[in-house]
Amino acid sequence: MDLDDIDRLRERHPAWRLMRAHNAPLVLSFLGPYFVDENRAAVPASTIESRLDDYLYDLHRTDPGRYTNDASTYLDDWSAADAGWLRRHYPVGSDQVHYDATPALHKAYAWVEGMRARTFIGTESRLHTVIDLLRQIVHGAETDPETRIAELERRRAAIDAELADARNGIIRTLDETALRDRYQQVAATARELLADFREVEDNFRALDRSAREKIARWEGGKGELLAELISSRADITASDQGRSFQAFYDFLLSEDSQTELDQMLDAVHRMPIIATDRRLRTVHHDWLDAAERTQHTVRTLSEQLRRFLDDHVWLENKRIMQLVRGIETAALAVRETPPADIGLTVNAPGVPISLPLERPLYDPQPETRVDSLVEPDTSDPADLETLLAQRYIDTARLADTVRELVPPRTSASLSDIIQQRPVQHGIAEILGYLSLDADDIAIRIDDETTTIPYDDSAGNPKIVRMRHVTVSRP
Repeated sequence: MDLDDIDRLRERHPAWRLMRAHNAPLVLSFLGPYFVDENRAAVPASTIESRLDDYLYDLHRTDPGRYTNDASTYLDDWSAADAGWLRRHYPVGSDQVHYDATPALHKAYAWVEGMRARTFIGTESRLHTVIDLLRQIVHGAETDPETRIAELERRRAAIDAELADARNGIIRTLDETALRDRYQQVAATARELLADFREVEDNFRALDRSAREKIARWEGGKGELLAELISSRADITASDQGRSFQAFYDFLLSEDSQTELDQMLDAVHRMPIIATDRRLRTVHHDWLDAAERTQHTVRTLSEQLRRFLDDHVWLENKRIMQLVRGIETAALAVRETPPADIGLTVNAPGVPISLPLERPLYDPQPETRVDSLVEPDTSDPADLETLLAQRYIDTARLADTVRELVPPRTSASLSDIIQQRPVQHGIAEILGYLSLDADDIAIRIDDETTTIPYDDSAGNPKIVRMRHVTVSRP
């Protein structure tokens, strides 16, 4: 890279801007653990605002005058176009703003983490990795049968020798240093994969945005645009990035691969000589979540093609589509340089006329006397039975019940949960399950109907008919 390239990155790259920002410690200390370490996808604005507000409250107790803005202001600044550390968008089917981390945040957070002093730096495992990769490249591209056969025989001889030693009771194991070296390499590669998925998703999203802009600006025939869009969709699948991602995704979806990964991770985390990272125990589930988000971005582009092919909607809404495309084209034209003042002037349909004689004359109203006193003999005794019969529904207990019965990353129907833990307070307790609001519990109501048997407060059997409710632990 020459001087101009580095200077251009310093001025335009969001990760470099983050390192130069005056509140970079706040951004990295909050967004890094929240999105990168916990591998979070897009979260609603209310959730992240609440978490950031608690974080700022703890900071104000030790350093009151350092960060004075509120949580919403910081989130708006971090998601602005001149920052680029958070992506602000509306997901499909939601009317609430969501925030998601950008690849620039991952790069900056990884660079800061790499600056910390390390007591142990492994080199042997990386050397073996380089040699293994070179061996795969050389022998994987070999077309000479004799050379390929010689390599396979060499591998078989090494395996036969190891089998013979094992049968004779000679077992060669790695020492503690070699084990820690390789575990450190595995942990670093696993975290880098999560960051790479975020960047791949961003690249696919850029292709999707390019296709949307092309549809908004297109003025030619429909067939030509369709051919160009299908070519763009094929470019995603046929590119090196697309083929590598699809091969990784197919391998990870294999049941045998998932079982092998789970068994190996469990075996590693049971070794007492390795200081394991708790995040690495379920890293393959994080890989699946990140890969699914990337696949969702590709499916979004395919959905745009499907909508474009709907001729019926195209003909019925031709005028509306022209107006929307005009608005989109104008918005794209002023995206880089938005107007300073935006105003709207509406001409009144006429001049209002008010005649004095049309107003009604003053009409005095008779005085109204209000007697709020109740005669002693007409007052009825208060019925306190309904008030005393009120029951308190402990939603914390219901949340603990869900966590006990539903393992993480799984789901169960509400009827199965109630069958395992019968309700104690009637229909109010069933409604309490629907009102659970926790980060690790999600409630989904489907269109299907189901019946849930329960006992009321008097012990009488009842049946409630309601929508099918699924309780999940994301």
